[in-house]
Amino acid sequence: MINRPLRTPVPPAPGRRPLGALVRAYVALTKPRIIELLLITTLPVMFLAADGLPPLWPVIATLAGGMLSAGSANALNCYIDRDIDAKMRRTRRRPLPMVQVSPRETLIFGIVLAVVSTAFLGLALNWVAASLSVFAILFYVFVYSLLLKRRTSQNVVWGGIAGCMPVMIGWSALTGSMAWTPVVLFLVVFFWTPPHTWTLAMRYREDYAAANVPMLPVVATERRVAIEVIVYTWVTLACSLALWPVAHTTIFYPVVAAVLGAVSLVEAYRLLGRVRAGKTGPVLKPMRYFHLSNAYLALLFLAVAIDPLLH
Repeated sequence: MINRPLRTPVPPAPGRRPLGALVRAYVALTKPRIIELLLITTLPVMFLAADGLPPLWPVIATLAGGMLSAGSANALNCYIDRDIDAKMRRTRRRPLPMVQVSPRETLIFGIVLAVVSTAFLGLALNWVAASLSVFAILFYVFVYSLLLKRRTSQNVVWGGIAGCMPVMIGWSALTGSMAWTPVVLFLVVFFWTPPHTWTLAMRYREDYAAANVPMLPVVATERRVAIEVIVYTWVTLACSLALWPVAHTTIFYPVVAAVLGAVSLVEAYRLLGRVRAGKTGPVLKPMRYFHLSNAYLALLFLAVAIDPLLH
C-alpha cells in the first residue's frame, strides 16, 4: 500500500457551499450554548435594577446586543483556537476544523459582530453598556484567548472575568451606572466559573493535554482539583448570600441560594470522596458537578429575577 501525505483541506468556494450549511456554520461559530448561559445572568439583573418588571425595549435591546457581543467574542476565539480545536475530540467538529468556513471569513465575521454590537448597544441603550461590552470582547480575545489560555493553569480563573460582564451590562443597560449589587453578582459568576470549567476539563483531560493547554486538571492531581472545586464552591455560596443584605432582597432569595449552594457542596465533596476512594478518570464522574453547576447558575439567577416581584 502506498502511503500518501495528508493534504490540508481547502474550503470550498463560497458559491459552491449550500446556504443553509453556511448559515449553520456561522451560527456555530458564535457558540449558541455559551450565549444562552451568558443571557441567563443578564436578564435577572435587569429585574433587580428595575426593582420589578423591567421595560420591554431595554430588555430586548440588551439581549440582542448581548447575543451579538458574545457571538463576536466566541467567533474570534474560534479563529484563535482553530489549531487547538482540531486536536480535541470535544471541539474538532466546529466549523473551522471541519473547513466549513475559512479563518479569514471567521475573523471578519467576529470583527463585524463586535462593531455592530457596540454601535447597537450604544445607540439603543447607553455607552456605558456598550463600553462594558467592548471590554468583555477585548478581554476574552486578548487576555484569555491569546495571553492566558496556553500559558497558565489559572487561565479560566482570570479569563472568566469576560463571562462575568453580562451582569454589569444588564445593570448598566437600565441605570447607565454601576452599583454594589451587580458587583456581588459579578463575584458569584467569577467564583462559579473555575470549578464549572475544571470539572469539564477533568472529563476531557486527555484532549487538553494533547492540545498543550495547561488546564488545572492537566497539570495538577485529581485530589488537588477536587479540593479547589470545594473551595471555590464555598466562596460562590458566600458571595451568593452576600446579595441578601446588599440588594435588600426578601427571605426568598437567601433561602434558595443556601439550598442551591448546599446541593453544590454535597456534589463537590462527593467528587473528593471518589478521588480518595482511588477512583480516577471518567469513573470520578466529574460531569455530575459540571451539569449541576449549570442548573445551579440558572436557578440562582431565576431566584434573583423572582425576588423583586415579591416585594
